[in-house]
Amino acid sequence: MKKILNYLFEHKTLSREQAKEVLLNISKNMYNESEIASFITVFLMRSITIDELQGFRDALLELCVRVDLNGHDVIDIVGTGGDGKNTFNISTLSCFIVAGTGNKVAKHGNYGATSISGSSNVMEQLGYIFKNDAGALQKEIETANICFLHAPMFHPALKAVGPIRKNLGVRTFFNMLGPMVNPAFPKYQLVGVYNLEMARIYNYLLQQGGGKFTIIHSLDGYDEISLTGDTKVITNEGEKIVTAEVLGKRMVNPEDIYGGNTVEEAAKIFLKILKGEGTWAQNAVVFANSAMALQSTGQYATYEDAYHAAVESLESGKAYESLQKIISLQ
Repeated sequence: MKKILNYLFEHKTLSREQAKEVLLNISKNMYNESEIASFITVFLMRSITIDELQGFRDALLELCVRVDLNGHDVIDIVGTGGDGKNTFNISTLSCFIVAGTGNKVAKHGNYGATSISGSSNVMEQLGYIFKNDAGALQKEIETANICFLHAPMFHPALKAVGPIRKNLGVRTFFNMLGPMVNPAFPKYQLVGVYNLEMARIYNYLLQQGGGKFTIIHSLDGYDEISLTGDTKVITNEGEKIVTAEVLGKRMVNPEDIYGGNTVEEAAKIFLKILKGEGTWAQNAVVFANSAMALQSTGQYATYEDAYHAAVESLESGKAYESLQKIISLQ
């Protein structure tokens, strides 16, 4: 590692192969925590290259425990995290809204590294038990239309760096990798990113993948549709900027989408919204993200149709039913 660090400290970048090798070695516990922390820090001081990101992704996918979901076409709604905004669990809630419409969801998530409560924190708090057994995950998909994939159960490298990321408490390149290494290899993806540079990198990488994707970035810095301002939307077809009024029928204030100070508080907010007891602002944000995800599947003629399907899922109780079903299987 010393050799690699000296190389990087000279402002050089890694090739795709070199990046892959480093991450493979991290997963084999070949470096100590200080070495890994130093390595991660390099990428906080400069932008990551596409080659480096591809190499890291290659390593994670080579080692990952792949999930066979019995031929189901699944969608994932995931943010890179690291936007420092501490919103409630918008992506995870949107996954249950989408599941409530009958679409199949494979949610890839992790503990919060920079936020109070990541998707794994809130799912664990609600009684979900992490697993990587394909049979059990298939049963969840078939019963509840959703399964949850806790990233460290599928990626040895993520398990090795988990405590270091938490101790650093700042966003790292692992935030960027999460949405690209879902072990169920979803056919559809809604990916939220925290800045426009990441949006461009993701656009390039996801174009190579061949699946249908939508990348979203709120122009005031959120890695989801926040409705606090305009949103950049990038798909296989192109890109555009869309207003909050079009996406969510209204604008909201940052304090309206605050996520709480503890995991317990985050889980309470989560349940309240999923039971249909959320504020109009909370609901609007969840509907907008869910509708964008639904539209990306190509099954809805217009964004309005997808939005109405999201509203119906929540108001009919089907979204909450999906949560009850998945928890009952634990």
